[in-house]
Formats: sequence, structure tokens, C-alpha cells
Amino acid sequence: FNSDPNVGMRMVETAENVAKDEGITKEACDDLALKRYEQYRMALDNDRKFQKRYMFAAEVKLSRKKSVLVEEDEGIMPTTAEGLANLKPLVPGGVLSFGAQTHPADGNASIIVTTEEKARELSSDPALPIQVLSYGYAREKKGYMAAAPVPATRMALEDAGLSIQDIKVIKSHNPFIVNDINFAKQLGVDANAMNNYGCSMIYGHPQGSTATRIIMEGIEETAQKGGGYFLWTGCAAGDTGAALSIKVG
Repeated sequence: FNSDPNVGMRMVETAENVAKDEGITKEACDDLALKRYEQYRMALDNDRKFQKRYMFAAEVKLSRKKSVLVEEDEGIMPTTAEGLANLKPLVPGGVLSFGAQTHPADGNASIIVTTEEKARELSSDPALPIQVLSYGYAREKKGYMAAAPVPATRMALEDAGLSIQDIKVIKSHNPFIVNDINFAKQLGVDANAMNNYGCSMIYGHPQGSTATRIIMEGIEETAQKGGGYFLWTGCAAGDTGAALSIKVG
């Protein structure tokens, strides 16, 4: 997190590199960070109806006689426009404050990959089979991690024979809000229409399970919309990125 071995920069500094090159302002970061918080709140409506499509409670034993039931996300930071405006950038002269980046978190998630026949047998909605169409991976310039989802996405779309306009739902792993601003600019999509119901910038970034949860959320959102094409994308350490295209229905 604090020292990319290629360039000796903290991860936040690699995002600041992208922000500087693309002319991204703190105001733009704050505006979209607030939108992401509001989108996460959508998942809590109606007694967490959306989250309960894929999340279940986990019992955590604290001792032989004591345990707690973990039912929902912890560590969510209430966010307001005024609060974001008052937060200073983490890097002097930069644009990213604590409110525009993710935080370490604990979590676990899993997905079963199986045949279409078995999936139909197990599914609560067998009319909407889920098919992985393609994946993408890429490296950006050293020290430009936040830009890497763009070439990874282009690879995934090309391999699936799709355009970004074919995609009904876009979800991203966005440790910094700069990721989404740059992605929307480069791919020509509306940044406000991505990441409905939440993203890792809001609920945290447990190593290893973040993408799995985001993919499950994207599948559920696509199913709610009657099916279609779903795109997941995200960055990884240093200057790498990945993407996945999925057909629901």
C-alpha cells in the first residue's frame, strides 16, 4: 500500500498521477464520492432488500460461550458534501481526501462456477442463467494504477464482441474515486450510472474477496433489470487492472 516497488510510491500517489494528467479536481472527486455513498444507501432500502439477495449473516465466535452475529457492513462512514469539502487531500497539492478512497476491511465471499444444467437446478431464478463471456487484463505506465481498468476493459469487450454501449450494468473496484472518473471519461460513459448499490470505496477492501462481492452485486442488479450484459473492472497493485464481461439471461 505504501510503497509500489516499481516506483516507490504509495497507492494513493499512483491515483494522484492519473488525476494530474487528466485534470481531475478535488471538487469532481468529492461530488462523485458523495454519489457513491448515496448509491450504497440504495442497497439498505426496505430492510436491506437488495443486499439480502446475496448476503447472509455469519456467526463469529468470540469465546466458548460468547458469539456475535455479523449481518451487515461495518465501518461505513456517513458522508456529506460539506464533510467531504472540509477534508484535506492526503497528498499535499493532490485531490484525494480520506473520503474519496477505500479503507481496509474484513470480509469473505465465494462464487460457484458450474455447468448451465447444474446452475439451473440450483438457481432461484433459472430463467436467467449466468455466463462468463470474457476477461481482460492490462498494465499501465508504472505508477498509474488507477488508469489500468481502462485497457483491461477494452480487452474484455473486444474478446466478447461487445461495445461499452451494450453493457447494462457497470461495477468497479475503485479504491480511489479517480478510478471511476478516469474510466468514465476514457470509455464515454456516465460515471453517475456506475456502481449502483455500492462499491469498495464505500464498504471497504478486504483482500481477496472484494471483486467477488462486486461481481455478485453486479449480477443481482442485472437480474433485477431483466438480464443483459454486465461488466466488472478494477485495478490491482502498482499498475495492473482486470475486467470481466458476464451475460445474465
